[in-house]
Amino acid sequence: MDISVVESFESTALASGEHLKEELSSLLIDCVESGASVGFIHPFVHTDAMAYWEGVEADMSSGIRKLILAHDGDKVLGSVQLCMADKRNAQHRAEVEKLMVRTCARGKGIAKKLMLKLEPLALELDRTLIVLDTRKGDVASTLYLNLGYSFAGEIPNFALSSDGEYEATVLFYKEL
Repeated sequence: MDISVVESFESTALASGEHLKEELSSLLIDCVESGASVGFIHPFVHTDAMAYWEGVEADMSSGIRKLILAHDGDKVLGSVQLCMADKRNAQHRAEVEKLMVRTCARGKGIAKKLMLKLEPLALELDRTLIVLDTRKGDVASTLYLNLGYSFAGEIPNFALSSDGEYEATVLFYKEL
C-alpha cells in the first residue's frame, strides 16, 4: 500500500484522471452506504459522487485543497483532504475533510497513515493549526485524540443522518 499526495488527478500513480475519479467515487459511495458521516446521506448515487470529485479537482487546481490517497496499485483504499482557509486572517489554518477508508480495508491503520501524511503537508504549506469535526461517537474521535488532537467542543443536532435523525458533531484541533 502506498500513501501519496495527489497534486492533480492526472499526475497520480493511478491509471488516469478518469480512473481516479471512478475509484474515489466508489470509495465515497462505499463510505456513505456504510453510514459514515462525510456530508452525504443515503441514497447516494454515482453521478453525485462524480460531481463531488469534479469540485474537489477544481479546488485542487486552485491550490486551496490537497488530496492524500492510500492505494494499492490502481485501487484507492482511502483518502483525506486538507483544505486551506483562504481568509487573510486565517493563512495559518487548514481543515481536515473527508477522512475515508473503504469498509474492506478498515482496521489496518490506513486512516492513521493518511493523517500522519497530512500533518507534514500542512507544515510545508505554512499551516500550523489544523481543525476538523466528526460525528459524536465515531471511532475517528479516538484516532484524533491518539494523534494529539484536542477536543474543542460539541454542537448538538449538527447533521442529518441517513436514518433521518439529527446527530451531534465534535470539534478537534491541533497546533503543529
